[in-house]
Order: sequence, then C-alpha cells, then structure tokens
Amino acid sequence: MLVAGLAVQVLIAKILRLCWIVLWRPYAMIKSFEKQGIRGPSYSILHGTLPEMKSLLKAANETVLDTTCNDIAPRVQPHYCRWSAEYGEVFLFWRGVQPAIRIADPKLAKQILSDKSGAYAQPQFDHRLLSFAGNGVGQLNGPDWVRHRSILTPAFTKDKLKLMAKRMAACTMDMADDWKRRARTADHHQCITIEMSEEFKKLTCDIITHTAFGSNHVEGGEVFKAQDELIHHCIATMADLYIPGSRFLPTPSNRQMWKMENKVNSSLRRLIQGRLESAQAKGDSDGCYGDDVLGLLVEASKTTNKSLKLTMGEIIDECKQFFFSGHETTAKLLTWTIFLLSLHQEWQERLREEVLTECGTGTPDADMVPKLKLMNMVILETLRLYCPVLETLKETSKATNLGDFLIPKGVFITIQLVQLHRSREYWGEDANDFNPLRFRNGVSQAAKHPNAFLSFGMGPRTCLGQNFAMLEVKLVLSLLLQRFSFLLSPEYKHAPANYLTMEPQYGVPTAVKLLPSE
Repeated sequence: MLVAGLAVQVLIAKILRLCWIVLWRPYAMIKSFEKQGIRGPSYSILHGTLPEMKSLLKAANETVLDTTCNDIAPRVQPHYCRWSAEYGEVFLFWRGVQPAIRIADPKLAKQILSDKSGAYAQPQFDHRLLSFAGNGVGQLNGPDWVRHRSILTPAFTKDKLKLMAKRMAACTMDMADDWKRRARTADHHQCITIEMSEEFKKLTCDIITHTAFGSNHVEGGEVFKAQDELIHHCIATMADLYIPGSRFLPTPSNRQMWKMENKVNSSLRRLIQGRLESAQAKGDSDGCYGDDVLGLLVEASKTTNKSLKLTMGEIIDECKQFFFSGHETTAKLLTWTIFLLSLHQEWQERLREEVLTECGTGTPDADMVPKLKLMNMVILETLRLYCPVLETLKETSKATNLGDFLIPKGVFITIQLVQLHRSREYWGEDANDFNPLRFRNGVSQAAKHPNAFLSFGMGPRTCLGQNFAMLEVKLVLSLLLQRFSFLLSPEYKHAPANYLTMEPQYGVPTAVKLLPSE
C-alpha cells in the first residue's frame, strides 16, 4: 500500500512537472515578455513555433534566386524575416518548449559576447548535435571551458600554423594536380566543369586529417568519413520535435545513430590508444606524442596537472569538434568565395595579380599570405554575405538585463548574423552588394558600428580556429588562382540553404580553365 502511494505521488509530481514545462512556464514567459514589449508567433503545445518554421523553410527551399542576388535572408531564414517584420527586431519564438529571443543589434550582441560573468552560457544542445560535433571547447562553460581552451590554444600559435601551412599547401597541390590532369585531357580549351562544394569538402577533410592526425591521416580520414555519415543522419532529424528522454528509446533512427556514433568513437579511441602505445615504444620522451593536434590532446591526457588534463572521452569530443568546425565551415567559405569571384571577374583578376606579385608562381607559405591585402578583403566580404554560420546562440544562466530588457534564466538568445551583416543601418545602402573595399581599413571600420561583423564572434569566446581557417583559405585560393580561372556554369542555380551551415542547395558547378602559363 505504501509503495503504491509513493508511486502515485511520483506520477503526480511528474505530471505537474510536465504541465509546468509545456503549459505554465510558456504562459508565464509570454506574459513577462509582453510587458516589456516583446511579442512573437503563437506558442503551440510541445511544438512551439517549429511547425511554422518548418513550413516556411520548406516553401523557401523550393525557390531559386537570381544569380546576382545577395539578399538571401528570406530564403535561408524566412521565419526570422517574417517574424521580425510582424513583431519587431526583438521577438520571442519557441524551439519546442524552449523559449528563445532573436536579436540583430550589434550593441546587444557586444553586451552578450563580451560578458565575462557567465550570464550568457553556451546552450546545452540536444544529443543529436553533440553526437557528431562533440562536447568540445565550443560547447563547454565555466572551468571546463577554461581548461580545454588553455590546452588547445598552443595548437594555433604562429610556429604551429607555419608547420600546418606546409600540409595545407601539399593537400591543395594534390587537388590542383588532379584538376590539371583532367583539364589537359578534356579538350583543346583545357576547361572542365567542377562542382565546387563537393570538391572543397574533400579538400578540407584532407587538410583537417593531415593537420589533426599527421602520420595517422589515413586512419583519421576513415574516422571522419564515418563522422560525415553521422552528420547527415542527424541533420536530417534536427528540425523535428525533440522530446526529452526520447534519445534513450530504441527507435530505428536512434539505433542507426547509436551504431554510427559507436563506430566514430571506437575508431577514435583506437587511434588515440595507438598514439599512446607509439609514445611508450619511444620511451615517452618530450614531444613524442606528435606535433599535430592529436599529439597535443594526447599529451594533455598524460599530464599530472589537473588544470591541463583531458580524459579519453574529452579527447574524442575535441577531435569531433575540430573536424566538424574546421571541415564544414571552411569548405563552405571556399565554395562561396569562388562563387563570388566567378561572378565578379574583375576581382578574380585583381586577386590573381596580387598573388603573382606577392608570391610569384611558387608555393605560397605562412609568411607570404599576410601580404595579400585584397584577398583578405574578399574573404571578409564573403563571410559577411555568405557566412557559413548563420547565427550565434547563447543561453541565459540567470535572470539578466540585456539592454532595456530583463531576460529570465533559461532563455536562448539568437544573434542573427545573416540579417546583421545586411543591415542598411550599419552597412549603408549597398549592404547587399559585393564590395570588398568596405574592409580596406579593417573590420572595425567597415560598418557604422565596430561590431556589425561577427563571423568569428568576439570577446573571450572568439573563434579559436580563426587564424587556422583564414590561413587555409588564403593558401588554397592562392594556389588555385596561380593555375586556373573560374566562371560559373550555366547549370548553376542560386539557392543558398540553411543546413546547419549555409550550403548551396544545388551545388556550385563551375567552369575551371587552365591558365596559359600552365
């Protein structure tokens, strides 16, 4: 009898908890925000605003833009465009039962990203994202974030980047040589059509495996091939309603995800163990873990300093994150840069001339790329117009004043980069035009507000791999511009899409022609 009574009490408590999550809390949150002038689309029990979001995205994905149109926000984030037009620049929406507000104001963004009190934390993403992106430095908070950041920062020093630059160039040369062989056997025009997004995806994967795993790059490539399969499986389900606890149910989708995730984790574990055994065979001397990213992480697992120590699980998470962040985003940046250079031939010629002037016809290195001022402007303008990361997400860890608003604990704050980077208020009437010269005096003076450009974030959590990514993109572009010219194929359809990162929905088929000098 007593057991039955306790069971009833537990059941009642769980029902009340569920009612609080799906009914009372949303109602109280809506009323609280309405008093502050923040409104938004209607909340649907359990689903929030996901049904409307999915409907708008589906309709947008059926459209094709004019090739010269850079006003892509209505296609990649149609829900934000509709809601901001109806409810204002700051509005409330719902990711299921999770409340979120959207902002696109650089002053508010600066307050959030510059905060050092911990009021704006990294959200605890659902397991689907963590399964392929890893619970690494980009997702951690507090002491764990400090520890991981301290361990990883030395991987991106100037000397380390110089070493990585050689590997980046070697991988790019392999791809360029393949293009040259194909072009020379194609026809008398020595021109071939290449789908850039897939080609750059292969290249950045190759570069990441060489810089992360060095001599173990073949095994690393197999690991990341498995991770790529996991990424596609998870992204396909991420727009669906997530019910807490559903990750433990043996559904067909979950079983497939578990199998893929286990394959990635076990492969990485074998790779790490192999590096440890190799070090032991060499006597465990200084530096014997390797001069690549994996070596740095493995070394951190053996230290006795608890503030700089990593567990096996943490190393696996960092490997996943390094691959996903460095591979996906850099491939998209290269793709959109070639797209814009193919459209704007005058800029393609200016960059080629700059590369030949500063680097000659030899292989560029890490000391040469800082001299490529025009290329830097073009890359920044590409990041402004086609930033691979469409938004930055934070979560309030306590009730917090943001500008004139009081934001309760547990609210997601979405900084919409797509809209911020196109705001006429900050970028002028040509905000949707490709104009690299706006960056001639640097990022802080490119717009009317110094923080209107946030592709790499700002503040204490500025992108750790920023210098790595910029070096990689500049080296790849330099090597390609020395050898080829680029022109969009007539088959190209302009359809930027929101697939976690900004992707060309139908690829970027491009006519690649071997230069006469080659």
